[in-house]
Amino acid sequence: MEIGLVIHGPEVIDSGQAKKIIELLSSKGTVTSMIAGTMGKTAVIDAHMENIIDIRRSLKPSECIEKCIDTKDVIYLLNHGKKLETGIAFARMVISHVKRKDEKPIVHIESPGSSDGVVIPWNKLAHEHAKTIANELGLSIIIASEQEKEILLEKEGERVVRHLTGVQPGEKILVNGIVVGSATSFEVSIIAENGYITQIKGGTMKEHGVEKIHDYENLTPIDLKSAWVKSGRLRSDNFKARTLKTCELGTFSNKENKMQKQGICAVIVDHAAEKVFEIVPGADVAVTVGDDTTILAADILYRLGIPIIGITDGDSDGISHKTHIFPGSTILRLIPDSDDVIGRKILINLFMNKKNMNFASQDELKDMIIKQAVGAIKYIKEY
Repeated sequence: MEIGLVIHGPEVIDSGQAKKIIELLSSKGTVTSMIAGTMGKTAVIDAHMENIIDIRRSLKPSECIEKCIDTKDVIYLLNHGKKLETGIAFARMVISHVKRKDEKPIVHIESPGSSDGVVIPWNKLAHEHAKTIANELGLSIIIASEQEKEILLEKEGERVVRHLTGVQPGEKILVNGIVVGSATSFEVSIIAENGYITQIKGGTMKEHGVEKIHDYENLTPIDLKSAWVKSGRLRSDNFKARTLKTCELGTFSNKENKMQKQGICAVIVDHAAEKVFEIVPGADVAVTVGDDTTILAADILYRLGIPIIGITDGDSDGISHKTHIFPGSTILRLIPDSDDVIGRKILINLFMNKKNMNFASQDELKDMIIKQAVGAIKYIKEY
């Protein structure tokens, strides 16, 4: 039997449940495992499972399922939400985006190893598979059609309302990896008009974050229906970070390109830490713009052995876990409200509005960045 396993998030990796379930499914047939989400990919590396779980694709969970429909006999979706209702709401959203959801059995395993863990068959074909895996894992079965159907998305004309589940007051609210506000209640909704976020009900909106997500004066709209929306911390502290060896880097190192170029290849990561795995193949150093972007990107790039030059001004939203920074990195702390201004100068003047650029050396690039930031630097920290 050909089995597809779609994993979401770092929790099931860090807890060891993903490894247990892969071993269990492997006794039934050939398992192809893939993970969706940047934090999930870092967890896979930390768990030494990058040769078991595919971390090279950059697909949403629904797209992973679609990929499996053509070649797999049964598909499992593995997740661990903050609460049971959060996990169910997540799966319902994922399944709603799968165009051929009834062609192959789709079984959702939610929060295995927890007291509220369940198995959910998401179509008629999945019932027998769900019963078997539920018995083997000691979990109960919930029939999705019998669950209260929460309306998580409302659309009227060009107005979209996205309702969040499992939110706690005080948690940060992220859209596509950028903090756009903070929750003040248990019921939070994000409202967008014509692709632009205009209000957060049950929370306070962070104007600067909303500017970032719409790319400032470029006023780029977003699709709130398909956007990655999350509240709270991105990952717990239940892990030990690991740096891949050169022989383990595979496509992330892009050795062929490195042999052909002179100097170093630098990439710029500007408030897009969730796309780091897509941006960095072949890079020797990354310039990161923004406090949270620097914290998250540095932590991810530690796994790939890539140093950073971080541009920060002390306005971190505190959404990250413990951070690891690869030796050879430099972080510039600037005066308040200046990281975005200096980041744009670096993008225009040094990177020529491109995402990557070659320089003679990392030291040369660092000196050039310091010149762009002159007058705004409070201190520089070397790692």
